[in-house]
Amino acid sequence: MDLATLIGLVAGFGLIIGSIMMSGPLGAYIDLPSVAIVFGGTFAAAFIAEALGQVLGAFKVAMNAFIHKAIPPEDLVPVILELGNKARKEGIVALEGAEITDPFLARGVRLGVDGLSPDVIALTLESELEGLKKRHERGQKIFKFMGATAPSMGMIGTLIGLVAMLGSLSDPSAIGPAMAVALLTTLYGAILAFLVFVPLAEKLENRSSEEAMRSRLAIVGVQAILNGDNTLVTQSKLMAHLGPKERAKISKDDA
Repeated sequence: MDLATLIGLVAGFGLIIGSIMMSGPLGAYIDLPSVAIVFGGTFAAAFIAEALGQVLGAFKVAMNAFIHKAIPPEDLVPVILELGNKARKEGIVALEGAEITDPFLARGVRLGVDGLSPDVIALTLESELEGLKKRHERGQKIFKFMGATAPSMGMIGTLIGLVAMLGSLSDPSAIGPAMAVALLTTLYGAILAFLVFVPLAEKLENRSSEEAMRSRLAIVGVQAILNGDNTLVTQSKLMAHLGPKERAKISKDDA
């Protein structure tokens, strides 16, 4: 499980709830009609904008932000180098029973063991990578849309509350509570957008970039393994796809 996502959500909601409880009763900030307008309206808008399956699929992808801990792309380099050494010494068929945790690299090696050429394998994996990126981009788009919609739904709820408040001006004692309830929808919309949807979209975008880089390394690595490149050549090819920070980490591990 990715603790950063869990810690961020717990800390964010904890700070908000704690601040509310220090300033007044928590029950004063709970209003079911406001919840229905913001949450229901946001999801309704998402269902209008996107297909039902895509919206539900986006939440399935978002679960990866909680369940799966991201594997740094640079951790794939020593695995590829080890596979390359074994393939050069024992032949590519020796990799048939190799335990490879990265699914993209495992698929590339399996295709190589089956006798496909490096070019065909690269083309196949490139197509799969493009499909993966499109699925991730669709999920990010949905969460960004919901992040932009939630505050707007909050404003709609506030306007509804203001209309109801203006309708009860004959009772001055009801104006204050009605105004407070009207503002709750804006609060709900802001919390939902900037503590849930927008951070999730950003998290998924970062995860997608890391996964794309890891998949790119797998493609380059499989080609190097099948071409019989030595360790230095393979490592140079892989390092070319990493940033300075990742390269420094690998150099430190090799030292």
